[in-house]
Amino acid sequence: MSSMELISKLRSMTGAGVVDCKVALKESGDDIEKAVKWLREKGMASAVKKAERKANQGLVYSYIHSGGKLGVLVEVNCETDFVAKTEDFQNFVKEVAMQIAAASPQYVRREEVPAEIVEKEKEIYTVQLKEEGKPANIIEKILIGKLEKFYSDVCLMDQIYIRDAAGKEKVKDMLNALIGKIGENMVIRRFARFKVGEE
Repeated sequence: MSSMELISKLRSMTGAGVVDCKVALKESGDDIEKAVKWLREKGMASAVKKAERKANQGLVYSYIHSGGKLGVLVEVNCETDFVAKTEDFQNFVKEVAMQIAAASPQYVRREEVPAEIVEKEKEIYTVQLKEEGKPANIIEKILIGKLEKFYSDVCLMDQIYIRDAAGKEKVKDMLNALIGKIGENMVIRRFARFKVGEE
């Protein structure tokens, strides 16, 4: 495959610019998989830098599913109204709404989970592990993994993206990739999920 074909393939896979694709391929020795990883990492690094910038534009999007039995309202913010009107941003917001409908998170990010709920989860896991006869030093290590699993169940940003067949890409990875591609800070601000008959 020629260098132009590799760049074209990488662009279609990641949405990154020509220059970034060239650099990524050079850094990864023309290995497409390594180049994708390099671009994702670069996107995440730039996302961290942009996170301090204010994001007070964006969209509130509603998604209705199952013949009106399930609905989601979600607010996603960006820095400018121009970006809010782009296809990339609007598609991302729709995907987030469908993620919420399908995966039923309770919080946007782990920092929002009340401390008492986290402590209660720790207590439950600790009792279970003690009953299984695990030694104290091992319990601490297992607790970390169990809490990560808990966060991936209840926090939107930590959930695996429902369309990722490999089961590796999290919602926060998608968001960081989009921030890297568009160049603006973006924030999933809040959501509400309604299901008929659910309390």
